[in-house]
Amino acid sequence: MTLSLIHLILALSIALNGFLLWYMVVLLRKFFFISQNMSDTYLAAKAFGVFVESMYSMESYHGEPMIQELMLRIREVLADMEKFREIFEYTIDAELEEELDGAAEEEEA
Repeated sequence: MTLSLIHLILALSIALNGFLLWYMVVLLRKFFFISQNMSDTYLAAKAFGVFVESMYSMESYHGEPMIQELMLRIREVLADMEKFREIFEYTIDAELEEELDGAAEEEEA
């Protein structure tokens, strides 16, 4: 009786560990998917911010209050996204981000 009970507990333990391993793999795949999409969204918003700043510096739009407000809102959104980005920093395309930073610095100069 005790030996069959031990075998039953062992079988249940193996089945439970197998299920938990499968579930962990599913969660990690979802986490990686979210991480990639978050970094793409962040980079798209940053590129849009660079575009708006370059448009604002054009003669015909310089000093336009709506564009100035838009730039302020984009900075706020990027600041909020930066908080989430710290969590997902392992999948961000560093080369593209450096290119966007360089374009933003050129606009400021």
